[in-house]
Amino acid sequence: QVQLLESGGGLVQPGGSLRLSCVAAGFTFSNYIMRWYRQAPGKEREYVAHIAPSGRGINYGGFVKGRFTISRDDAKNTVYLQMNSLEPEDTAMYYCNTVVQTPYWGQGTQVTVSS
Repeated sequence: QVQLLESGGGLVQPGGSLRLSCVAAGFTFSNYIMRWYRQAPGKEREYVAHIAPSGRGINYGGFVKGRFTISRDDAKNTVYLQMNSLEPEDTAMYYCNTVVQTPYWGQGTQVTVSS
């Protein structure tokens, strides 16, 4: 059974950094695209970034503007999202996603950017 478990969220001041992690299980992690999405209260879920197998393809949502970096460690079945220069507008629940015949989502990790 596919499982995704996010961690690393928290409360951070504007301009601060966080690193999110998503540990995967139940499928051959190295073969699949891994994605991050986020959803703020009252808003639709928003694409953040994705990374292809072996890291050979990476893309970011337009709002990222060089502030976030997605990476993966296939030996640890983990995908990361390093977030720098955080802004209050980045406050959201962040979700890990993959598609193994059907979409799978983690439970999310809350990121709150506030002074």
